[in-house]
Amino acid sequence: MADSLETPNKKKDGHVPSPLQSLSSSTASLGRSPPAGLMATSPSPHTHRGSFAEQMRGGPGSPRASRQPSLSQQAFQDLINNPPTKAGDPKFHGRDWKTVRLGEIVDPALVRFAEYDTSVEDATSLLVKSGAPNVILLRENASTRHAIGTFDYSDLNAYLLLVVGLAHPEEQDVASFDELAKKGREGKPIPLKDVKDLGKKEPLITLPHTADLTKAMEVFGSGVHRVLVAKEGTSDVIGVLTQLRLVSFFWENRASFPAVDQLYPQLLKDLSIGQKQVLAINGDKPLATALEMMHNEGVSSIPVLDAQNNVIGNISHVDVRLLTKSTSLPLLRSSCIHFISVILSERGVNDGKDSYPVFHVNPFSTLAHTVAKLVATRSHRMWVVDTPSPASSGPSTPAIQPTVLVPPSPITPLPVSLSGPTPVNTTAPTHLAGTGAMAPAISASAIPGASLSGRLSGVISLTDILNVFARASGLHPHDPDEARRARRRSSSSSMRTSMDSSRSESISGIAGTSGRRSSVSERDRTANIQGLGASRGRPA
Repeated sequence: MADSLETPNKKKDGHVPSPLQSLSSSTASLGRSPPAGLMATSPSPHTHRGSFAEQMRGGPGSPRASRQPSLSQQAFQDLINNPPTKAGDPKFHGRDWKTVRLGEIVDPALVRFAEYDTSVEDATSLLVKSGAPNVILLRENASTRHAIGTFDYSDLNAYLLLVVGLAHPEEQDVASFDELAKKGREGKPIPLKDVKDLGKKEPLITLPHTADLTKAMEVFGSGVHRVLVAKEGTSDVIGVLTQLRLVSFFWENRASFPAVDQLYPQLLKDLSIGQKQVLAINGDKPLATALEMMHNEGVSSIPVLDAQNNVIGNISHVDVRLLTKSTSLPLLRSSCIHFISVILSERGVNDGKDSYPVFHVNPFSTLAHTVAKLVATRSHRMWVVDTPSPASSGPSTPAIQPTVLVPPSPITPLPVSLSGPTPVNTTAPTHLAGTGAMAPAISASAIPGASLSGRLSGVISLTDILNVFARASGLHPHDPDEARRARRRSSSSSMRTSMDSSRSESISGIAGTSGRRSSVSERDRTANIQGLGASRGRPA
């Protein structure tokens, strides 16, 4: 029986094909050699079929060859100057914005609470997961909606600096800070009530939900970035109104408010808003220095510059979420340029797209273009740039290298090898010295969008824009520059620091050089002598 089954496929040379070869040859023969009778009655449709090239020879040309651009250059420029917005909420049509009540534009679902005994780890997880408005309200217990404090990314930055040994407490706070830092490095839970005073705090201002937007304008004009909205007659918080939310509200409903809408086509240089002095950092400086600068100066973001003062990126206090694992500690001693590449990589992984935010405008940008960028990037400020400087003639640096992304996650205990008993005010953070190889050098030109920027010349903040809206509507808001000067005067006695001193200490500390960390009072005296060094001016 076996011989009779093998005979049909047996070759003359005695070779017996495998089953797959037999199946393949049988299928091919069926396709190539149909029976003669079938060919006579049903000619194959493939007979005399020409090649693909023959069929395309002499065919019509590609429509792309004659296609005209869908937008002319002028139409494209008009689109940039005046970006489109979504249809506004019809309930605001025909209304004066000054009559809109706070309760109409806040979302109660975005309010997040935590108790004072909640651990920093759990609060951080909630902060990262919740998103806008990027703040956790603190309360005594879960049965109340009365807020007595806040926890945000500025507080997280202050806590991080404490744990890694870069905090500078007052003399009377040294012992308590050392104890907190030790517990943090050992991974012991730390309640929020123990760290609530680490960072600078804005006034906790609460307005009733029936108050109109002019009340919020008055508060925001003084430089405060958020207000709590409570149900009238109670202390129960039902919303959080931020400067960004209010600017977004005006942008989305621009057609409903002519007094504001007529401002959007105007150029920044004609509106005379913003300020010229800006706090910035060079891209080759350690990330830890940037975090110290933001903490000490009370700003939420700083521009990163190349050697010619061109803006190549932006570091925000929200980016601190990428540093909440012990495995991300090496990033603190890497350059700011390298950290920007990590931020861009994180955007690609989380958003699934190869894109990057642009945080700069120029004096000839329209207010509409500026506001659209602020809303799209969810930023507090835009850097004003002029014409780009020529590229450096120095030796080129290696191209951007693949980045090991540390995804945002709750704060985790530091490894035992990194948790030495280093006091936060007296010894440099030597535990960072052996946390991994230094990140590869990255050229500023390798950062996406860097070539589209220019020399830093100023900054425009949400405070500036809201003040323009208020003045155009007949109000008399606080002078934002005076508000900034008042904030700086109130913080200079205890927080002013020499950036030259900060840089040298950060670099020596991160490199593992031991030495005595200066106290705040010593750093104040140094600042009076040395000035701010690489810091060009003051924060917005």
